[in-house]
Amino acid sequence: MTRFGVGAVLVLLALGLSQANGNIFERTFKKLHREPFDPINQNRDDTVQTLWIEQKLDHFDESETRTWQMRYMLNDVFFKTGGPMFICVGGEWTINKGPITEGHMYDMAKEHNGILFYTEHRYYGESHPLPDLSNESLQFLHVKQALADLAHFIKTQKASYEGLSDSKVIIVGGSYSAAMVTWFKRTYPDLIAGGWASSAPLFAKVDFVEYKEVMGESITLMGGFSCYNRIQKGIAEMEAMFANKRGAEVKALLKLCEPFDVHNDLDIFTLFNEISEIFANVVQGHNPGRIEGVCQQIMAGSTDLLGVSSYLLSEFSKASSSSCNDLSYDAIMKVLSDTRYNGNMMRQWIYQTCNEYGWYQTSSSIAQPFGTKFPLALFITMCADLYGPQFGESFIEDRAAETNEYFGGLTPEVENVYFSHGQLDPWRAMGIQDEKQATIIPEHAHCKDFGSISNNDTPEMRASKERVAELVREWLK
Repeated sequence: MTRFGVGAVLVLLALGLSQANGNIFERTFKKLHREPFDPINQNRDDTVQTLWIEQKLDHFDESETRTWQMRYMLNDVFFKTGGPMFICVGGEWTINKGPITEGHMYDMAKEHNGILFYTEHRYYGESHPLPDLSNESLQFLHVKQALADLAHFIKTQKASYEGLSDSKVIIVGGSYSAAMVTWFKRTYPDLIAGGWASSAPLFAKVDFVEYKEVMGESITLMGGFSCYNRIQKGIAEMEAMFANKRGAEVKALLKLCEPFDVHNDLDIFTLFNEISEIFANVVQGHNPGRIEGVCQQIMAGSTDLLGVSSYLLSEFSKASSSSCNDLSYDAIMKVLSDTRYNGNMMRQWIYQTCNEYGWYQTSSSIAQPFGTKFPLALFITMCADLYGPQFGESFIEDRAAETNEYFGGLTPEVENVYFSHGQLDPWRAMGIQDEKQATIIPEHAHCKDFGSISNNDTPEMRASKERVAELVREWLK
């Protein structure tokens, strides 16, 4: 869920622009859903193999005989016969060799003479079950199918790779794939000894108002209330300008392209959602000093409106070389209606949110500074426009309820899974936060605990990593 933005996790409208006007939305989406395993110094001497395994297109329909090739990566530099399998579980991103060449899981594999795998999720990266992303093809994109892929992968490796037949299995995931770790342990408890779930959103909720609330809390904590207040007032002023027939001034201020219609609700909703998502990237991806630095930039403006708008323009310019910024609903739909595999994971992930999770990070709560103009209606409309009229609000609510019923929501009833969250991470609101069941790492954000134990770790971060290592030793006894 990464990789889990998530959203990811997950985010509906951090989306793509037309080729002519750059990739502002795509840039935001990729940052919010980037691979969460972020190694610094990969061990380049390790030989990592990129391999493929045959999977069923539909694991739950015996009459469906089609198969496809799933990509995975393998590093056996430490492996000795009988050593454990350490599997990094892929989410809504393209896998690379990073997490199996450096980081805490890599270090644990070294300690236990383990073998390292990284599996790629169906429909993402280069793992293409069908030739396109048409609505008909996407019916086989579901977490239950992806979990069955992983089960088949484990069974096949233990049966075919010399020395693995009696090996225990540890799986690790971040963001969406952390939820997968939890759900795999619930669904296939006998196949793994234990799992580590970092920043796992376990509760499917259509109107995910808490995301923006936690964002606001994190901005206040790290950047100060004056920064929160300026963001709130600057955005409120933009909303008021639209309400008072001064939308053309906002359009000029933010250099919006001509297709943007100041009288069209969907265009206005799209604009304000993207504004909130730019701030989401700051908070969810926070590293020491990041929120503080953005707040300094915003506070340098002479007014609330100019402080916020100048920051937004600086972000827009990083993604677009055009003289204007196309933030219209039609431009987004044009990109998301493309059914080709083009390296853009947005169409697939948004389908999963419409069909399984919701997780729409709306403006429904007043306890956040990002305004009122990205309501649930925007996301419901997009689901129906993209995937068919059946994707109405009641359908999406039913699918999210089904996900919670099947996987247990915030009470998954699993053993031997370690849950960790960053205090600043908005996704933790959909995860287990009881300190008896999960570790909340102060002043850290989304999936920031995968690196090797380091002298740069805070005491709380180091303690969490040491706890993971201790549990893995117990699980592998």
